[in-house]
This record gives sequence, C-alpha cells and structure tokens, in this order.
Amino acid sequence: MAGQKNTQEQDINQLLKIRREKLAELQENGKDPFQITKFDVTHHSMDIKDNYDALEGQTVTVAGRMMFKRVMGKASFCNIQDLEDNIQAYVARDNIGEDAYKDFKKYDVGDILGIAGEVFKTKTGEISIHASSVTLLSKSLQILPEKFHGLTDTDTRYRQRYVDLIMNQDVKDTFIKRSKVISSIRRYLDEQGFMEVETPMLVSNAGGAAARPFETHFNALNEEFKLRISLELYLKRLIVGGMERVYEIGRVFRNEGLDTRHNPEFTLMELYQAYTDYHGMMDLTENLYRYVAKEVTGSEIITYGEHEMDLSKPFERITMVDAVKKYANVDFNEIHSTEEAKKLADAHHIEYEKRHEKGDILNLFFEEYVEEHLIQPVFIIDHPIEISPLTKKKPENPEYVERFEFFMNGWEMANAYSELNDPIDQRERFEAQEKLLAAGDEEANHTDEDFLNALSVGMPPTGGIGFGIDRMVMMMTNSPAIRDVLLFPTMKTLGKENQ
Repeated sequence: MAGQKNTQEQDINQLLKIRREKLAELQENGKDPFQITKFDVTHHSMDIKDNYDALEGQTVTVAGRMMFKRVMGKASFCNIQDLEDNIQAYVARDNIGEDAYKDFKKYDVGDILGIAGEVFKTKTGEISIHASSVTLLSKSLQILPEKFHGLTDTDTRYRQRYVDLIMNQDVKDTFIKRSKVISSIRRYLDEQGFMEVETPMLVSNAGGAAARPFETHFNALNEEFKLRISLELYLKRLIVGGMERVYEIGRVFRNEGLDTRHNPEFTLMELYQAYTDYHGMMDLTENLYRYVAKEVTGSEIITYGEHEMDLSKPFERITMVDAVKKYANVDFNEIHSTEEAKKLADAHHIEYEKRHEKGDILNLFFEEYVEEHLIQPVFIIDHPIEISPLTKKKPENPEYVERFEFFMNGWEMANAYSELNDPIDQRERFEAQEKLLAAGDEEANHTDEDFLNALSVGMPPTGGIGFGIDRMVMMMTNSPAIRDVLLFPTMKTLGKENQ
C-alpha cells in the first residue's frame, strides 16, 4: 500500500510539474494568462439554454472553468462551467486558427477560458457554442479531483470549499439558496417598516444570551474585550432612542462546542418592535417563515430528512408546562417548590445542578421529554423566569414570563420575548445573574450599567425575537449539518487534529 501511495504521489507531482512547464512556455511566448485583466461576458450558460430560440445563430461570449475536453484531430469539444451551470463548446482549428488551436490542445481541465462564438445545436440536440475564439484567462496549476468520484472527503470539502463548489453543483445551489434566505428576510422586514442597523461586535460586556464569550485584549485601550454573543442589548438601546422597528443580521460568537447544529461563529438575526408583545412576534414569525419558504423553495411545505413540515397551517401554541404535561405526564402546576422539583427530577433520573431552581428543572424536563416530538411548527410559550433574565413577567403569574421558543423538526429555530422594560426589575435580574456567575456559571450575564441607564430613560412595550439563520438555511436546503451551510466553518488547524 505504501509503495502504491508513493507511486501516486510521484504521478501527481509529475502532472503538476507539466502544468508549470506549460505556464512557463506561455509566458515565454508572450501569452501569460495572468496578464489578462478583463474579459467581456455577454451571457451565462443558463441564459443561453433558456433562451435558445432567440439566441440561435447569435454570437455570445461566455467564461468559466473547463471541466472536460475531448480532442478529435482538427476539432474538439470542451465543457465550460460558470456560475449557473455548464455549456458545451465546439472548438475547430479552421474557425479559431491553427496557432490558437495548437494552444487550446495544451489547455488543462481546470483552466479558466473565455469563449466567443455562435449558438447552435449539435446533431444530438445539445445546445452548444461554435467557438470563433478561445482565450486562456487563468492557468490552473493544481489538479481537480477525479470527475466521477468528485470531492467526497468531508474534512477536505470544508477546508477547501473553493474546490467543493467547483466539483459539487448541489453545494453551490445550497449557498445560492442561503443568499436567497437572507435577502428574503431583508425584503420582508423592509416591507414591514423595519430598519436594518449595525451594532458592535467587540464589546466590554457580552450580554443578551446564556453563553460563554470569546475574550481578547485590546492593546490600544489596554482593556479586556469580548466578542458579542448576542445582538440584543444594543438593539434595545435603539428602541429607547425612538427607532421603533430595528433588525440586524450579523455574526455572533459563542465559546462552545462543535456539533451538527452548533458552530462557535454563526449568523443571528434579531429584531425589536415597539408597542407589541410576544404574540405580535409569533404572528411575525409565522408570516416570515411562510414568506421565506415560498421565496426560496417555491412551497410552504418543507421536507427535511424524513419529515415533511407544513408552514401553511396556523402554528400550534402551547405552554412549556402543558407540553411537559403532554409528553412527560408531569404537571408542574402541582409542583410548588424547588425541593419538590428536585425530588421529581431524581425520580425521573434527570441530572441537575445544585444552583438549579424549580424553573430550571421544568426546562430540563422539557429538553428531556418534549423537544424531540416538536416536528411540526410550534411555539412553546410562557417559560419559567429562572431561565429568562431579560423577559417581562406574566402579570397573572410572575413565576413565568412572556417568552416563546419556535420549534420545527425537534430544533429550536427562534427565541422571542415581551421585552423587560422595567429598569428596577432588570437590575434585580442582573443581580441574580451575578450570583450565578460567582457560583461558577460561566454563561450567566454581567450587569450592564449603561443598558440599565437606557431602560431608566424609558423603553416602550416591545417585542423582540432572535432567529438562527444557519438552522433556517439547513431547513430550507435539507442540509444535515451546520457546516454544510457555512461557506467556511470553524475547523481545527491542520496538523493539530489529534492534539
């Protein structure tokens, strides 16, 4: 096996050497492709295929990567892949000239070409370009993966996404859809009167979510800073300032593990709307999801894996207490103390921490017994106050807050509140979070004095929501892992995989 591997490496090295020699020859003859600065493209491959009747016999220019070449004496065929698809070109010596044809025969799969010529159909009916000129725009000095086996190693695919995009059309389609998801969200919110804003990524106090931040030292100020874990606290400051409907789509950073649904750097969308509550946010979520699904997939029915999820029907709304009662057969309305809740957890073999209170344990029951059943779109509403430090209490039951989490496919897709706008209550919540920090909870929030000052100036009743864009894209593209919808996912540095 070792001998075979060495032979393969020698063969590859020889092929790479030949490509560099071809480049050197071109440069010596004054035909250096890297000296070319532009090429005028009139059409893409799909433009030509979709509009053949109008373009037949017309001269077009296309550009892209040569993925296939078959030389047959005085005439050849090649296949050019561009952004949209690929198209065949017929290259004949008598049309492009003897010297140009001699050069063309030396071009390699992977080279980037510009081709001008007339649109026609071959005898087999394939829409093609009859080349009148071929221009080498860039020389590929590497060898693409073998066409029929493609690029299949997932680690290499994520590290060399540029090759993955070349070799796997479905990967390119996923990221085109990702762009459509984000543009659809923007279009919908803009039409609803929301304004897109930008807030700091580098912050002194990373709050707004329960997560451990990344930390860094800012040399110019000689201060410790953090990368944001949420967009919430700055966006709420803008609501205080009178910007009644704001949203931001941006990267946030959480110093946590990697798995199929988590990447430490991910895209979050948060929006805040004055003079509404979490019911308003539920209505917005339903309408937004339907709009995006229709725009991106053409349907309000989404298929993910073995599940089909219907977004056309009104989304179910159920309290966390009722959901636990439904799936775990445990009624937390009958539990009146933390001690009782912990005994119940012991009986059900649910692990908890010493600091956990009744509401925390309700949430543990929910995670253990309920989440996996939430396949169709559903809002889990009215969370315990212990796990919701920035949320307005329910006036009729202050142990719970006006919050929902939106679930599909057993995943949490969004988190929303009737925002807490009482500065005195908020200070008490921050103080409780500080105690958790002191007890060793690295995900608890620090007190944000400037945010408290903003609330003291006065924030109107407000509804807010956060969407995980990456999970939304996973759902819309039927992608099994978050790395499949991130162009460049976080990876361990090569050479350190086993450390």
